[in-house]
Amino acid sequence: MPDVRATVRLQFHRDFTFDDAIPLVAYFGELGISHIYSSPILKARAGSQHGYDVVDPTQVNPELGGEEALERLVAELRRYDMGLIVDIVSNHMAVGKDDNPWWLDALKWGAKSRYAKFFDIQWNSPDPALKGQLLVPFLRTNYGDVLAAGEITVHFNEDTGEFYARHFDHYFPLSPASYSHILYNSPDPVLQAFAQPFAALETSADGWQAAPTLHQQLRETARQPEQRASIAAVLALYRITPNNADTSDQPEPAITDSDGTQSTDNLDRLHHLLELQYYRLASWRTAADDINWRRFFDVNELGGLRVERQQVFEAIHARIFELIERGIIDGLRIDHVDGLANPRAYCRKLRRRLDRLVLERPTELKKGHLPLYAEKILADGEQLARDWMLDGTTGYEFMNQVSLLQHDPKGAFQLYDLWSRVSGRAGTFEEEVKEARRLVLSSNLAGDVETVAQGLLSIARLDIRTRDLTLSALRRALIELVVHFPVYRTYVTVCGRTASDQIEFFNRALAGAKTTLAEADWPLLEHLDRWLGGEPLHELPPGATRDLRRKVLARFQQLTSPAAAKAVEDTACYRSAVLLSRNDVGFDPQHFSATPAQFHARNRERARSFPHNLLTTATHDHKRGEDTRARLAVISERSVWFSEKVANWQTAAKSLRTELPDGIAPSPGDELILYQTLLGCWPPQLEADDEAAMEAFLTRVLRWQEKALREAKLRSHWSAPNAEYEAACTRFVTDLLTSGDRVELREDICAAAHTIAPAGALNSLSQTLLRMTCPGVPDLYQGTEFWDFSLVDPDNRQPVDFLSRRAALAQVERTAPADLVQHWPDGRLKQWLISRTLSTRKQYPALFSAGDYHALTVEGEQADHVLAFVREHKDNCLLVVIPRLTTSLLDDTGLPLIPAAAWGDTQVLLPSQLSGRIFTHSLLSNARCQAPSGRLPVAQLLDGFPVHLSIARSTTSLQPNPSTFKTPTPGELHDECS
Repeated sequence: MPDVRATVRLQFHRDFTFDDAIPLVAYFGELGISHIYSSPILKARAGSQHGYDVVDPTQVNPELGGEEALERLVAELRRYDMGLIVDIVSNHMAVGKDDNPWWLDALKWGAKSRYAKFFDIQWNSPDPALKGQLLVPFLRTNYGDVLAAGEITVHFNEDTGEFYARHFDHYFPLSPASYSHILYNSPDPVLQAFAQPFAALETSADGWQAAPTLHQQLRETARQPEQRASIAAVLALYRITPNNADTSDQPEPAITDSDGTQSTDNLDRLHHLLELQYYRLASWRTAADDINWRRFFDVNELGGLRVERQQVFEAIHARIFELIERGIIDGLRIDHVDGLANPRAYCRKLRRRLDRLVLERPTELKKGHLPLYAEKILADGEQLARDWMLDGTTGYEFMNQVSLLQHDPKGAFQLYDLWSRVSGRAGTFEEEVKEARRLVLSSNLAGDVETVAQGLLSIARLDIRTRDLTLSALRRALIELVVHFPVYRTYVTVCGRTASDQIEFFNRALAGAKTTLAEADWPLLEHLDRWLGGEPLHELPPGATRDLRRKVLARFQQLTSPAAAKAVEDTACYRSAVLLSRNDVGFDPQHFSATPAQFHARNRERARSFPHNLLTTATHDHKRGEDTRARLAVISERSVWFSEKVANWQTAAKSLRTELPDGIAPSPGDELILYQTLLGCWPPQLEADDEAAMEAFLTRVLRWQEKALREAKLRSHWSAPNAEYEAACTRFVTDLLTSGDRVELREDICAAAHTIAPAGALNSLSQTLLRMTCPGVPDLYQGTEFWDFSLVDPDNRQPVDFLSRRAALAQVERTAPADLVQHWPDGRLKQWLISRTLSTRKQYPALFSAGDYHALTVEGEQADHVLAFVREHKDNCLLVVIPRLTTSLLDDTGLPLIPAAAWGDTQVLLPSQLSGRIFTHSLLSNARCQAPSGRLPVAQLLDGFPVHLSIARSTTSLQPNPSTFKTPTPGELHDECS
């Protein structure tokens, strides 16, 4: 089993199964991939397109082909000496509906369920209406209205002998003890005889063990025609129609329930039955305020798990561990690690388990290291803790670092001015984030805030010095602390905030909260500081106080993470658009650009701390595809031109706008965001007069626009869509892209996209080469070996045309690089670059995985437009040279290739120890580049191909395998640098 050299992320679902991937393995191997990096593979909700909504972690998803298909895929991977890394979901499971047996058992038995402590449920809620109950917010509207409309129905399952309720596709098992409410009222004495035994289960310590026998007896009894009819008759007493919700023509007979109360209509009877359950049915809207269990962010159908409990840890990983031990899975990626109560402890436990499992694997796999990655958003200045024992993150921070490198700081002021003038939103991105945090904390996450605030109140009441603190005051201070939190979360241990960066981040939040809280509330922050990690837990005596502090601290740290994600990624990034290429997952749009020196520093740090960190520039979660962002970054170099274009387009589109009572549609800000989006994702080969292609493009843009408008939460919202505003925006885009009256405007937007496309493609190629040569492991998102002009999901999860990609790779060795450059819009140029570079990684694995990183100095008239570095390991050395901020250097040929003359006297300086080395095996050919004086002219390095990669080796070292670099065809370039 090879070490991880390069991964390809595949999104499995029912329309792309394990068997569908088998024919692609050979292609990925030829491309240079060492491991498939899979989306979650355990049983997910039916029809899931992503797999993160797991309903049964004990089995491989049958929609993907099940375990047999997985084994077939892995067998094919082994044929090509490749492996499988799998995404696992430890933080949550899908809940609701009828497909999660653990969740259904918790509903059925409440706190007595064997799974009651699997989910992060607050069974002892401070809400008196939820004592010992679980809020189940799955009703389409208010409970009373749903009940009166007859949308909650009671049924009997003849196969299991169980009663249950339904609301559309949601299934609610009735507690066995409550069956007595139904059976006691049946006129059938045979059924009545079951009432008392079922009622006794309520007080029985082992009721869940006795219940199956009663269910079986009831099932057998119900098979008799008379009893089947009696069950149907008694269930009719719980059936609601609009006619009998309040009154009926004939009064119903009074029915005496098992507890002695009388019900005189079906609605009361059904309500009483539902009130006997271990859950309380409620409208989906109540979740934000009243939820008493942790969700994934604000998603009602994803319930948080308590993986910190050993029993839960073993249960959710059992099948994964088995597959690892059998040699099926070769590495793991942890989804949303920040959602866990104790990420550090979890990662360390998982790492130790993997190390033990290696010893149990098949003989040929026992020596391999099982990589462990975590999805983690690192804020500016934040670093992944080395003591988590991870191989690294999934690479969002690298995506951000490359993006910063490709933005021209000179354009920042002009673009900021344009955005603030047009949109009227003059605040900085930081202010947008604070406003968005307050919004989500008072709406989507209000219930989570209340849980932490109630916990803080309980802590305060334990000390006579703080018992007078009020819930309102503590809530106020808590909200402002979270609003100013500069990172996703802290990672406090029993020793407190031990890491200096965590101390700094919390102190910054405290300082920020003081700027918005009244001075009278400042003392509250001192208490919060102490309770939330400032005072180490080990300094408290064992007992209730320490346990309470630990629980509240965990919930606080699990609150700041979704608050950050919902405020930054899902709100502020749709409200602020100085330049959309800086608005993505893991980015901080407050920072517009970075210098090459800063980029080099990040690479050196990664080489020291996490040399096997994943490096990605496209994911299933990105807001814009890697090549969409690369093209948009060009606008930072042409800010004046772009401002003029926007002014012209706004004038030309005036008649397309609609006056609404709440303002113009689209708003000026939304219109500007649209123009940026069109420029960024406009396909390279799309012409304004291609009606069929334009219709397909329109469909994609409209899907994006709906999501963008609702995520911004300004004029529309997911929970309250503004149909009138959305319809007006839809008409605007539709007319803009398809109306015969807007041909001139459409052609101008198309021409503008084509104008910046070559520089965008050059950015893309540079980005691609950096991902494959910087310290770390390159991760290729499915299909992005061709151009990726996708938008946010579902656009970035569309089916991939692998057939064309396989055909292109089969032909690429017979195609001259110069021809690929000439025909760059078809995407083969990018694929060829990936294939050649990954082949080099395979040829020199130690050079890429363990090679030292050295930034190179660039001198000359265009030095600011070049980034260069070497990777060095023993006798081998890798040279990488890429252009940056290139619009002023490109000519009018429309190619992503800078003319050699444009570089002038620009040179790359080699360190003395490398001076005189011969760099051979360039990407283009077997060209030899020698620098006797320690200087390499950029004009020669980048003559004929947009970027440069070459290898230098000692004459005494072993000869590399010549098959890696095939003999060039007559059409290939043979540059000689001397």
